[in-house]
Amino acid sequence: MTENYLLGIDLGTTNVKGIIMDQNGNVTASASRQNALIFPGTGMVEQDADVWWKNTTEILSEITEKAGKDIVKRIRGISVSSQTVTLLPLDKAGNPLRNAIIWMDSRSSSELQYIINEIGYKRYVSIIGGQPDTVFLPNKILWYKKNEPELFHKTYQIVQASSYINYKLTGKITMDIDQASRTQCLDINTLKWSDEVSRTIGADLNSLLPQPQAVTDVIGNVTSAAAAQTGLVSGIPVIAGASDALASMYAMGLSRLGEAGESSGTSSLVFVGHNIPSATDLPLVTKPCPISGMPYIFDAPLSTTGAALKWYLDTFGKAEKDFANEHDLDVYEYMKQLAKESCAGSKGVMFFPYLMGERAPLWNSYARGMFIGLSLDTERKEIIRSVLEGTAFALRHVISTIKETGAKVDSLRITGGGSKNRIWSQIKASMLNIPVHILDEKSGDVPFGDTLIAGQAVGVFPDITNSMEKLVTVKEIIQPIKEWTDAYDQMYPLYIDMYKHLDSDLKQLKETISKLTR
Repeated sequence: MTENYLLGIDLGTTNVKGIIMDQNGNVTASASRQNALIFPGTGMVEQDADVWWKNTTEILSEITEKAGKDIVKRIRGISVSSQTVTLLPLDKAGNPLRNAIIWMDSRSSSELQYIINEIGYKRYVSIIGGQPDTVFLPNKILWYKKNEPELFHKTYQIVQASSYINYKLTGKITMDIDQASRTQCLDINTLKWSDEVSRTIGADLNSLLPQPQAVTDVIGNVTSAAAAQTGLVSGIPVIAGASDALASMYAMGLSRLGEAGESSGTSSLVFVGHNIPSATDLPLVTKPCPISGMPYIFDAPLSTTGAALKWYLDTFGKAEKDFANEHDLDVYEYMKQLAKESCAGSKGVMFFPYLMGERAPLWNSYARGMFIGLSLDTERKEIIRSVLEGTAFALRHVISTIKETGAKVDSLRITGGGSKNRIWSQIKASMLNIPVHILDEKSGDVPFGDTLIAGQAVGVFPDITNSMEKLVTVKEIIQPIKEWTDAYDQMYPLYIDMYKHLDSDLKQLKETISKLTR
């Protein structure tokens, strides 16, 4: 029997998933549970941390039972990744004081503007090493302090989603350096919590946030109480872990410059390596990367990719649902068929997928989703294809912005739920004019990346680059279609110009609606 097994957990926005994997990359057991979103008000998106832990214990109980006691005893390490950035306040006893305010939440736009005004835009960017946005933590903390002062006074520490799972497993409150660097509370010049940001928001980040630990640090061991709840064995080392973004990089096997990746789910994370650090005042900036073949990495999040397709189906897709039910079809398969029937460019219908604002490379919360080019002869197949193309235009915007820094992009590896939509991948290959590599079911799955991180930390994978090359499998390569590429090359400049022309109007629209709904 294989001696070494590893356990990876990813706490995503839409679900929690866990796997047990052996040292040869074989998945012994897996399980997942759905997470629910809570919308307490306009622009507000939260989740219940107790539900996170309930889902995690159910997953761990299921996979440990499936694997059996002999394998569970051989689990050498556990690594947890998660969505980021999150504000989850804990009291001194480690209990959540409120629901977690997650990355999708945009309620703190006025607080963000206050911080920028107080510090100065250029100075703020030079500290945090990226473009300010409501996604990040300083403005969320300031909103929390202003609007819920009693709870803020009771707050012992603020943690990330994976930190809470790690705390429940080990009793230790921690934060990994990967997620710390994404909060925009860290001074990238010193890799310490910023005193200037602390002064501006009136909160001591050094006491409010755990001190960052290396991704591969062992932070503690599974406690007897956690073991009793999960079916694990007490004493298993638990690793600091990382964001779902970095875990995705491991899972995709991105180890050479020129290889780009997209983790395509509800939202998307785009990765492009570079051999030099970027300037901090660009719309997209590099971070140091622990994978030796990619010393620096651009890590660009797109807010609503898969979510845009689901939104269309939930909002306008009754006809597609009815047809699929009547003919015993999967509704998404039927939508793919319709998209194939439309031509590249969707007969002039363009979709802008900014349904929750946009992160990279716009970094604004006021952008909004738009259909442009509708006419009386527009059919549903054009609208469906335009949603797929719109998200691909947004992907091209990110890749083009990165390439302007001198970074190479020769191929794109796609993983996640979006990789199962072949017509979508064909559109992306043609949009970028590069081959798209589709990974097998195991490769690219975020918990698989977590097991690689755990294996690196405990010595099961001492040469992580070599291990990634052996364990990550490409099952199909999709080439661009020239006619589609030609069409997208003509339409992409229009996509960019149309948004630029509407940017100030969209900002004014948000301000107007905010006044009307007060």
